[in-house]
Amino acid sequence: MPKYAFKLRIRKGCEEEYDREHQRVWPELLAKLKAVGISDYSIFRRDRDLVLTLRVDDFDKAWDELDGDPVNQRWQEFMGRLFEPVPDKLPGERFAMMREVFHLE
Repeated sequence: MPKYAFKLRIRKGCEEEYDREHQRVWPELLAKLKAVGISDYSIFRRDRDLVLTLRVDDFDKAWDELDGDPVNQRWQEFMGRLFEPVPDKLPGERFAMMREVFHLE
């Protein structure tokens, strides 16, 4: 199953709130992530920069399903206020995707 990674950035002063909310992610959102095929999902944070990694067979299909889901829409609206634009995200990109250049299994 393919592995994906992308970057996000938290607004200054929102780091603790971001961490706190991710200690209590809504169970119905977790169920939806699994239902669209997402697994092995991790978020790493250094200061305000985040790197998110996950496995899914079809990234765009999974995210399209999530975009239309009411629970995910509420989560995105709730959490969206904590983010600022990622500086190197290209126009038209959904996320600032990262390319895997090395993997040791």
